[in-house]
Amino acid sequence: MKAIVMTEPGGAEVLHPAPIEAPGIESPHDVLVRVQAAGVNPVDTKIRARGPMRPVDGPTVLGCDGAGVVEATGAEVTRVRPGDAVWYCSGGLGGPRGNYAELNVVDESLLQPLPQGMDIDQAAAAPLVLLTAWEALHDRAGIKPGQQVLIHGGAGGVGHVAIQLAVAAGARVATTISHPDKADYVHRLGAECAINYREESLPEAVADWTQGRGVDIALDTVGPEVFRQTIPVMALYGDLVTLLDPGPALDLSEARQRNLRLSLELMLTPQVRGIPEAMAHQGWILGQCAELITQGRLRIDVTERFALDQAGDAHRRLEAGGLTGKLVLRIDG
Repeated sequence: MKAIVMTEPGGAEVLHPAPIEAPGIESPHDVLVRVQAAGVNPVDTKIRARGPMRPVDGPTVLGCDGAGVVEATGAEVTRVRPGDAVWYCSGGLGGPRGNYAELNVVDESLLQPLPQGMDIDQAAAAPLVLLTAWEALHDRAGIKPGQQVLIHGGAGGVGHVAIQLAVAAGARVATTISHPDKADYVHRLGAECAINYREESLPEAVADWTQGRGVDIALDTVGPEVFRQTIPVMALYGDLVTLLDPGPALDLSEARQRNLRLSLELMLTPQVRGIPEAMAHQGWILGQCAELITQGRLRIDVTERFALDQAGDAHRRLEAGGLTGKLVLRIDG
């Protein structure tokens, strides 16, 4: 089958098309999927630059997110059958199983039927960001109706779905943006307050929005400096969740004074560490998100599409920054 592979870490130029052996059913719960589209995520560019997350011999096929049609199923698969359209987050961490390819094998627990009203590109772009945002807001922070939530980078991949999930949970949302043009976009997603971090003071804007109380929950999608800047805008006993390593030189004295709960979120842990119950939970999360999508309360914005052979160009575009929404590779043209 045709795939985009890497044999060594490096820049986008290390991604190249190559024929590799097609995967097959190996266990009773395997599902063979003909991939129609693959999401392009920052983790893909990091693995490409640094090397696989798992030690492997031979080429690596990137792409954690995929959507397509079931080709075949293992003997004990009950939830899908050949011909069904599905979406999932599986593979792409090292070795030949990834979604920058024509076929992938996915454990049944990780995939869901395609939601009504969702096209294949949206489905391919969605799983990793939805799982990340859901786990951060629900599993880590325990979001509740009426809480005030700050989401950094609200126009980005994780940010734009995090806003919608928070609103669906009954919370009020403020978000940071990089340009005034993105304010209308995040407001349409449900954010009450859009803070242009290049022109406004984050502490002043949050104090104004919360009447000086601070936010109950904050989601850092950016990195160490933003994590540090967010601590003083938290309410007492608040939850601050970060998707990245907050860094070694971290003064937590103010966080301690505020009695904050600090959480790290990496939705890849169940696959990296091989935790079946956690993988099944992620399948359940996609099911919950599917209901919101069907109800019209959640959408995935795909802003740019690339052919499979343009995977390197997609990586360059993602690394250039400034994106609104998600990027997708079309496997089937």
